[in-house]
Parts: sequence; structure tokens; C-alpha cells
Amino acid sequence: MTRLLLNAILTRFVRAGRLTVTFPDNHIASYGPGGQPAAAASISSWRAVRGLLTNPALVFGEAFVNGEIEPVDCRLEDLLRVLFANLSSGTSGHPGLALRRGTGRVLRKLAQYNPIPRSKKNVEQHYDLNGRLYSLFLDRDRQYSCAYFARGDETLEEAQAEKKRHIAHKLLLDRPDLHVLDIGCGWGGMAITLAQDFGARVTGITLSTEQLEEARARVEAAGLSHRITIKLEDYRTIEGRYDRIVSVGMFEHVGITHYGEFFAAIKGLLSEDGIALIHAIGRSDGPAVTNPWITRNIFPGGYSPALSEVFRALEREKLIATDVEILRLHYAETLRHWRRRFEANRDAIAALYDTRFTRLFELYLTGSEFSFRHLHHMVWQLQLARHQEAAPLTRDYMFAGHPAAQKIRLSETPTLSRSLRE
Repeated sequence: MTRLLLNAILTRFVRAGRLTVTFPDNHIASYGPGGQPAAAASISSWRAVRGLLTNPALVFGEAFVNGEIEPVDCRLEDLLRVLFANLSSGTSGHPGLALRRGTGRVLRKLAQYNPIPRSKKNVEQHYDLNGRLYSLFLDRDRQYSCAYFARGDETLEEAQAEKKRHIAHKLLLDRPDLHVLDIGCGWGGMAITLAQDFGARVTGITLSTEQLEEARARVEAAGLSHRITIKLEDYRTIEGRYDRIVSVGMFEHVGITHYGEFFAAIKGLLSEDGIALIHAIGRSDGPAVTNPWITRNIFPGGYSPALSEVFRALEREKLIATDVEILRLHYAETLRHWRRRFEANRDAIAALYDTRFTRLFELYLTGSEFSFRHLHHMVWQLQLARHQEAAPLTRDYMFAGHPAAQKIRLSETPTLSRSLRE
């Protein structure tokens, strides 16, 4: 009966390509009209079959990590390509998936309730992993957010450096010694770039002790301890006023019930003529819920919002959105680079943890890439100010080839850059 029920659901669900499934009793069934994309998988336990009936978004990931679902004569990416093709094709879908999404919408405020202690615990689960792990698949600067592919053929290192420059231009660092607050500073790469290349003074805050220690060590090694301070602190407790505020890849961890609190903090910390730049993952299909497997295993308390949810909170705080940019496939390309580097270093990563962990991260990276490539995920950059006059009238200064952008890049005036580092 269990097999017959899943058979009926898959018959209805797979309308693009071909999916072949081997059930625990060795029965083999194929679904879909044929052609590409095509993949095959075996399910080795009836527990997994039952779970795929009632909670597929969670159980598929759990079963793959545990080895209860295995690609057959293909790779995980081939299997996911079939599933994502059908998720994005507008088919009637999976009733269990629809039911869980409905329940998730009702409970999402509770799931994203992130007071300071819970926020720190959530951060620890993902960002306090062995630091060597991230060195094995990120770029050398450990930028753990969407890169910027201006041409499309950049290396990962080039695209991440371009991302930092693009953000720096949006911050309008047009004079030295502007004080920048970096909320969610990671391993310190953005702070070092802003201080070293643009003459800023930077205060970076993080909730990860592993990132804190690494960032401080990198700042010291770069000889920038007099220009950069890294703190273990939450955005809700930081004090002072800052000329510029930047936050890259942190807003996804704020939680929908705290958006007003976040933007109130930005407004309170930003100087009267200041500029803030928020870079985060979003969705173009309206408010939704986080995949339950991602919530349990990767980013507890996380959510990538629709811009309608962001602007609702932003408008209440009377902050002005002076610019919005949508980056569509940039994160898909970033994740492709990460996934390939992860695969190349699989044995070293398994030695740090185990095979189960490598399967978990492989699914996370591949599934995330396909979410940006085939579904409705994107990245948005939101420039904010307290007053209309804080930003220029046009966007020309944001682009590296424009004279205004060259003017603010202090690294291209070596005498001034050298004096700032001394």
C-alpha cells in the first residue's frame, strides 16, 4: 500500500524528464514522459518511503544523508535536476509537500523567533564548525556569501573580490577615516578590504567564536589592528554612531519577527548623513517558509524573505531605500564553484568529520545551487539612508569603470593608502 501511494504521487508529480525508482522490495517504476533531465534512485527502507509521503522536503534530505536514498548510475546533481525541474514546472505537485508548507506558514514566526541567546546558538551550529572545513571550499578570503560575476567567467577569487568592491562603492567611501560597522563580519575579509583599500575604520561584530578568533588573527597579520576592531556582539546591543553600516549574508538569520528591531537598530546606529548596505538572500515569489531540512541541519532560525516583507518593516522605521539591486544567477554560480571545490576535497573533509557529514554538505550546496538556478531564490542589495541627500542622484559611482568609483578607491592612490596603514 505504501508503495502504491508513493507511486500515485510520483506519477502525478513527474511531468518533465524521467525518474526511475527502485523500491525496498526491488520493484522498479519509471515516471515522466522521458527525455532529459533523467535520473534514477533506489530507496532501501520503507521508513523512507512513508516519510516521502507525508513530509518529503524533510525526509528526502534525511534519507539521502543516512544512505536510505541513493542515486543509481548517476550523481546527486542529476537526481536533484529532475526533482527541481518538476518543482519549477508548475505541476500540481505533492499533497504532503503542500500540507507541510501550509503548516510551516502558520508556525514560521515561532520558528524564526531569534532572541539573542537563541541567535548565538543558531550561529554556533553552522559557523563554529572546524575552520579548516571552510578553507577547503571557499575562496582564500573565506567570503561565505554571493560573489559578483561582472563578466561571468571570473574565478571564484576574482568574483568575491569584485563583490567586495561593488559593495564598497555603494557605501560611498569617498573620504578616509569613515567609521564602518560590519554586522555579521564573518572571518574579517570585508573589514580588511574596507580598511586596506578604502581607508575606513571598521568595527566588525559576529556571534561566532570561531569567526571572531580567525578574524582577529587575520586583522593582526594584515597590520590593521589600529583600524579594525572585531567584537563578539549582537546587533541589538552595539552602541554608538557610524558613518557607514554594511551587513553581508547576515539578514537571513534575523528572523521575520525581528525585522523591525533590525532596521530600528540600523537607523539608531547610522549617522545623519550615513549610508547602509544590506546584502541578503531573498525570494521573488512572495512570502514562504524555509525548507525544513535546511532549518534542522544547516541554518536553524533562518529565512530568506520576499522584498515585500523587508519593505514593510523598513517603511515603519522611516528609513529611505536609496537603491535596490537584484542579483539573480550570481549565487548559483558561486555555489557551483563551492560545490566543485567541496567535491575535490571530499576526502579531506570526511577526515575532519565523517561520510555522513560530507553527504549532508553535498546536498546543502547542490540543492542551494539549484534553488537559485531553477526556483525563485535571488540575492538583493539594499542601500539605505536616513535622508534623501545622503546618496548621489545617479548610480554611476557604483560601477568600477566610472571615474567616481575610481576616485573613492584609495588603493589606486598608493601614497594616501600607505599613510593610512601607518
